[in-house]
Amino acid sequence: MEAEVILTARRFRIERRVYRDRDGAPFTWEVVVHPGAVLVLPVLDDGRIVMIRQVRRAVDEELWELPAGTREPDEPPEVTAGRELIEETGYRASRIEPLIAFYTSPGVMTELMHTYVATGLEHVGQRLEPAERIETEVLSPQTVHNMLVSGRIRDGKTIAALAAYLLRNGAAGPYEVNTRPPGGMGPF
Repeated sequence: MEAEVILTARRFRIERRVYRDRDGAPFTWEVVVHPGAVLVLPVLDDGRIVMIRQVRRAVDEELWELPAGTREPDEPPEVTAGRELIEETGYRASRIEPLIAFYTSPGVMTELMHTYVATGLEHVGQRLEPAERIETEVLSPQTVHNMLVSGRIRDGKTIAALAAYLLRNGAAGPYEVNTRPPGGMGPF
């Protein structure tokens, strides 16, 4: 495969790659080459989940998310997970265990997202980067479940990790689910 670098950015690059179709004819495809990322699902001893709210400039919205970040070169994903957890939530974990891994957008990007569940949490204070504005919220699993199924959580990586966690722990069904918007007349 031939590849031409079109753009090099701080966290990724874009390549124009030449592939061959099944008849052997060449075609090009632009691919975002990404070092990979992590997402951390922090769970307090009482089962509540630490979530964050932050403005995402690309979509110009404040989103509910789980803490996440891009891996540094040669950094093991579990190390990234611990670092991002402290930076974004102010919690340090005594245990970080793998949950799932998935490609975020395999049609155009190489990013592999590693997700972890963090437990044994101790609050040590946020260490935000200068451009970050992140608020933390501690929520019950029922509240998170309701936010997930009602569409209040719109970040794809957060949806995937929460769904896997809630399904794996049998917490995806016993709650009363409110699918009506506040003051609304019916389902979305």
